[in-house]
Amino acid sequence: MSQDWSDVFVGVSEKAAFQVPSEGAQTRGGWLAQLRDGLAKSRKALQQQFASVLFDRFDEDLWERIEEALIYADVGVESTVSIVQALEEEANSGSIRDSTDLLKKLREVTADHFCKADTRIDVAHSPAVILMVGVNGTGKTTTIGKIAWHLKELGKEPILVAGDTFRAAAIEQLVEWGRRVECEVVRHERGGDPGAVVFDGLAAAEARGADVAIIDTAGRLHTQVNLMKELQKVRRVVEKRIPGAPHECLLCIDATTGQNGLIQARMFKEAVELTGVVITKMDGTAKGGIALAVSHELDLPIKLIGTGEKLESLQPFDAMAFASMLFDDALGRR
Repeated sequence: MSQDWSDVFVGVSEKAAFQVPSEGAQTRGGWLAQLRDGLAKSRKALQQQFASVLFDRFDEDLWERIEEALIYADVGVESTVSIVQALEEEANSGSIRDSTDLLKKLREVTADHFCKADTRIDVAHSPAVILMVGVNGTGKTTTIGKIAWHLKELGKEPILVAGDTFRAAAIEQLVEWGRRVECEVVRHERGGDPGAVVFDGLAAAEARGADVAIIDTAGRLHTQVNLMKELQKVRRVVEKRIPGAPHECLLCIDATTGQNGLIQARMFKEAVELTGVVITKMDGTAKGGIALAVSHELDLPIKLIGTGEKLESLQPFDAMAFASMLFDDALGRR
């Protein structure tokens, strides 16, 4: 993963990137260790699936067992078939000679299946607008707070907009994050019009010279058509108030929901123009493959990954590091 968050944001100056980090900032080693810990359940599940596989016998049974293991990890059927097909082609061409080659290729092919789009977050505008979407319980509001904290660390001034006026305590939760990271929160009363809050929030961002406006949105059940219509309305308000915005529309997905997260992603992508995905709660699931399923099948970049509740637990995503950590221990470091 990236050593500092200046690499994560497009538009952060070189000067800001060299600020002395706060006590909470982690080193690269700390981030990698946290991600490895977060993927522990997924690795253990894969290790159990691969326990009886004979990796030196390249036959139909091997490919089927690999398919079963990947599907069990929620990599998704489409992604799994593509990965195994690529491995078979490598084996037939002679580039895979033994189990060491096979497992190395498994990591490489898996990493290569992630969407190749830019995984950085665009804040190179004045103000830059980030629209956060996702169902309730995915960690959307918490993610907003963490992003704001990292922006503050890099010398940017964010403003938070409480566009979720429906969920109980949503406004209060965002206000608390504003207090923690010392940035303003624009809000209306609960039950108010989200579009009006967003309009006022963007006006405030311009008037106060804020660098980034991060908008929280409602996250009632994704199956409710009214929610999607509400999100489309909010996006139109953003586009009208600041032409070219939102510059980022990020979807939060709870990794523990597995394939349901893929279903959510499809519906949100149809409703709003997503620019990327934030995978949260990776530390609580054995279904870590959902990150690949969402990225590959919907052609969306994974921009951030969350492995815990701490401010530093939200990390920039790197496909190769993720694939290596997912498979290395799970396959006995062969």
